[in-house]
Amino acid sequence: MIGSILAGAAGVTAATVSAGLVWRRQAQREVARGLAIASPQAIVEEQFVRIGGIEQWIGIRGEDRGNPALLVLHGGPGAPFSMFTPAMRAWEREFTIVQWDQRGAGKTLGRNGKAGCGPLSFARLVADAIEVAEWTRAHLQPAPLVLLAGSMGNLIGAPLARRRPDLFAAYVATDFGVDGRNEVLSYEVTLQRLRAAGDARGVRELEAIGADPSRWDLRAWQRKQRWILRTDPRMREVGRSLLMRSILTAPGYSLRDIRDLQAGMTYSAEQLFAEYMRHDARREGTRFELPFFLFQGDDDVFTATAPAQEFFAEVQAPHKEFALIRDAGHFAAFTRSEQFFQELCLRVLPRVTGERGSRRTVVESLAAVESGVCIRLDDGRVLEGAIVEVEGDRLVFEHRPSPFHAQARGTEAMAPPPESIAIRSIAGYVDPQGRWRALPIAD
Repeated sequence: MIGSILAGAAGVTAATVSAGLVWRRQAQREVARGLAIASPQAIVEEQFVRIGGIEQWIGIRGEDRGNPALLVLHGGPGAPFSMFTPAMRAWEREFTIVQWDQRGAGKTLGRNGKAGCGPLSFARLVADAIEVAEWTRAHLQPAPLVLLAGSMGNLIGAPLARRRPDLFAAYVATDFGVDGRNEVLSYEVTLQRLRAAGDARGVRELEAIGADPSRWDLRAWQRKQRWILRTDPRMREVGRSLLMRSILTAPGYSLRDIRDLQAGMTYSAEQLFAEYMRHDARREGTRFELPFFLFQGDDDVFTATAPAQEFFAEVQAPHKEFALIRDAGHFAAFTRSEQFFQELCLRVLPRVTGERGSRRTVVESLAAVESGVCIRLDDGRVLEGAIVEVEGDRLVFEHRPSPFHAQARGTEAMAPPPESIAIRSIAGYVDPQGRWRALPIAD
């Protein structure tokens, strides 16, 4: 999925980079300044580690190496997420982010070449991922390790979490594709959009490959993916503002790295396409022996939202939570990184750290803050104002008028009336340092 999008972007960048090396160096320096970490407890490393018999690239960043670690499994296939580090910079306050260029991808491909990486299979990538997780735990101990898998990364992440739940405190899935139904749905939606737009060429190309994914070869599938990118408003903007800029300005990427990035996506797609098309997330069952979280964009065409919700309903786990990322399609973690980070802080961190205590005590302390508070409810609403009363299992919240709302209306700001809220419905709050904090798990 991501590979077919990035391949087009990377193909354009070769000419763009050659014509704008000065701009690129300046942009890289600017991004690097924004990524600087000054904390004495920080960890910023990148190295090649011997995994699965070859040298594989691993990068680690975080403001406090004692924080829980987040092992990121990228999608593609073969499309590293390390280029999205600027979008994840805020996450590094609460997590140590571990990026890994998988076998056949990015800097790992550049170090070993195709002959050194192949042949590829998802089983081999799972075996590598187990070694990466074991190395990470040993390197960052005693920090707990959370697994975050995006898009095709879940074809590695789900079996990894099932087979070695002892390695992880939780499994977080996003851009989750369930089975071949995703391909059917994305084909239908894209064909409808092309017809509505009167795009005769697009209609001809999609009708030519047919509606049956089992009959597609790699070229046909990539053609369908490209038409999704052209017809989906969200993804068109993602291609321009996120993917292209990330490839061009990533501080750790040389021109050779960009070539390796493109080569890795092409190579990985050729090696893994047939296996991907046979994928069915239910084949290994729907039980996980660790907390399971699924954060999905509410309008994802590449990995359809509805099948992901249906799969989540079938999951059995010690604890599970689902969150829709608002106004997001594919790449929800990077296009809506602030909300995604909130979900990580308010849903995942409490389960990882095991913090327990009195929710009412925390609420009472918030009520004593004269300058006001910002809270988030389980339904996703973020409220600013003051807690004016706490009684029993409820509180009275007095809203503050919104200056933006008043300016838009051209009238004096009008705040909603005070609201009675159940304490159990509060997911978290912003602390004095401006960080989202979850209320304790239980009284």
